[in-house]
Amino acid sequence: MLFRSVRMATKPHVVVVGAGAFGGWTALFLRRQGARVTLLDAWGPGNARASSGGETRVIRATYGSRMVYTRMAVRSLALWKEHERRWNRRLFHDIGVLWLVESDEQYEKAALPILREAKVRFEELTGPEVVRRWPQINCDRVRWAIFEPDGGYLTVRRACAAVLDGFLAEGGEYRQLAVRQPAPSGGRLASVTLSDGSRLAADHFDFACGPWLGSLFPEVIGDRIRAPRQEVVFFGTPR
Repeated sequence: MLFRSVRMATKPHVVVVGAGAFGGWTALFLRRQGARVTLLDAWGPGNARASSGGETRVIRATYGSRMVYTRMAVRSLALWKEHERRWNRRLFHDIGVLWLVESDEQYEKAALPILREAKVRFEELTGPEVVRRWPQINCDRVRWAIFEPDGGYLTVRRACAAVLDGFLAEGGEYRQLAVRQPAPSGGRLASVTLSDGSRLAADHFDFACGPWLGSLFPEVIGDRIRAPRQEVVFFGTPR
């Protein structure tokens, strides 16, 4: 669903399915535009089964040659900082992001002109400079690096919960229920059946379910969205 930053003439009822990063923000901005919004999630915002689950997510602007992601990251960071102030919660930690370049530098080289065009602050460092500034890192094979001083990480589970709290404070409705596979009639979806057996009707539906979309729309999406295996590493400082 696309929506413009203008006040809606009427108040349509929009159901947003999925309270992760995409669904939560979509619900909040639709509510601010005057819509009546019901947000649904089977397990809650930032849950362990969701793409937006876990403790942290890195925010950085280096995305190789893909300008669209750099622009999205810059806009996203501005919105998180704005809402930190609005909600009086610390969600973003600006510890910087360091990219270490060894033999393959194609990705990082392609990012440099895009970072400049997007006016992202960064430093292009030589290998010896990296060794001097970060002696705790083994830089034997590092030839150069990119350091983004404004980058950092979000406490993502808390951030998704904060978006939900903000949404509720602005008059949104939230129900922690799953949606069964939709059954459109005549090419239009008028209502969905929830996991408690009830039905929820609305003018519009927005499904922000990440890798769960395939199970909701098997004929349209099926296995086109696949969740890859990723390594998750937890670091702890000494007591």
